[in-house]
Amino acid sequence: MSKKTFVLDTNVLLHNPKAIESFADNDIVLPMTVIEELDKFKKNNDELGRNARQVIRDLDRLRCKGNLREGVKLQNKPLEEESGSLRIFTGKGDIKDTEMDLKVPDNRIIRVAYHLKQQGENVIFVSKDINVRLKADALGLEVRDFDKQKVNYDTFFTGFREIETSAEIINKLHHDKEVNIEGAEYLPNEFAILKDNTNPKHTGLSRYKENKFIKLCPKYDDQIWNIHPKSKEQRFAFELLMDPDVQLVSLVGSAGSGKTLLALATGLEQVINKKMYEKILVSRPIIPMGKDLGYLPGDKDDKMQHWMHPIFDNLDYLMQKMKKDNQSTRKKIDELMKSHTIEMEALTYIRGRSIPRQYVIIDEAQNLTPHEIKTIISRAGEGTKMILTGDPNQIDNPYLDASSNGLTYAVERLKIDKIHGHILLQKSERSDLSSIAARLL
Repeated sequence: MSKKTFVLDTNVLLHNPKAIESFADNDIVLPMTVIEELDKFKKNNDELGRNARQVIRDLDRLRCKGNLREGVKLQNKPLEEESGSLRIFTGKGDIKDTEMDLKVPDNRIIRVAYHLKQQGENVIFVSKDINVRLKADALGLEVRDFDKQKVNYDTFFTGFREIETSAEIINKLHHDKEVNIEGAEYLPNEFAILKDNTNPKHTGLSRYKENKFIKLCPKYDDQIWNIHPKSKEQRFAFELLMDPDVQLVSLVGSAGSGKTLLALATGLEQVINKKMYEKILVSRPIIPMGKDLGYLPGDKDDKMQHWMHPIFDNLDYLMQKMKKDNQSTRKKIDELMKSHTIEMEALTYIRGRSIPRQYVIIDEAQNLTPHEIKTIISRAGEGTKMILTGDPNQIDNPYLDASSNGLTYAVERLKIDKIHGHILLQKSERSDLSSIAARLL
């Protein structure tokens, strides 16, 4: 089998700065246009800028080992063993009889892949941009998405399942608060709905913990911060959100399923009433839906107010539920903000921090890359609990989809660990209109 030549688009390196390490013993080609685009991005202070700078530093280290135009080995292997290489293509290549405008950087990158194929190389063009892949495919190139960090969303982990069992097992669960079921292979913190195989109405809700099924804690059956669970999935979410041993919780669901509301309600309970954490820190990626309105007026806090409106809406609802006097809910929220009981922070400013003893909510996490999710989770200090919420069907990042975003990637990678718990909230509870929109539109 001949060695493959992978021609990488710029967005692959910006998506994952370590993407070069993913192509084993094959050859990698970076067109000069990719280097030029990395140079433009390196000036940015966001995640793309940091990724661009990391790639450039890695390329510079390879340059010190050899000539990047001729190709530099990526791995130190014995002479008799094949090793992949990386080279920067400095020529223009040739692409005739097409309508492609070569003033467009994407087209110049495709031209290099096309030229190398014409020279007889086994070329595979890799891009995160669907439209670029379509153009390359139209020219007869083999094209791929960068799928190193992709999961199968069609078989996405729900966090719970049903087990048909005997009435004796269910009765034992209710009486002893725990039960063993032979042959059951469950993941840590996965929930089980035990159903009587002779009477479907006879059930028991449990969580798999320490190699046995534990009955759910009864004190969470009623309400937290005056919020009642409206479904078994929300009840499962309460169990994870209120358990200090579960340091990372992921809540995935459609609009109105209660992801952010549940996270905030349990956060307020644990910070204000139980004093388990010092504060609630809420953050979300700054990605507009639809056409961007441009720069917003004011200082950082003023700008954050606009992006955090969904959070304030949920806080307002929660404060209304707890209202016992004539004080306005907005005034109560302002007091919590001024006392730093609740803090709002842009994700840009979380990088590099160590965050101890805080209850951290990362909202709209489906718009983050796997690399960004890793960066954020690794900020957690001693005694911190982190909540990831999002809907993989509402992604505003042009290079991510339901299978490649950081939220679903994190769930699938971390589901085997006992400090992580996950629930897929399957029903919209906001209103009948919201439920219809989520289901039919």
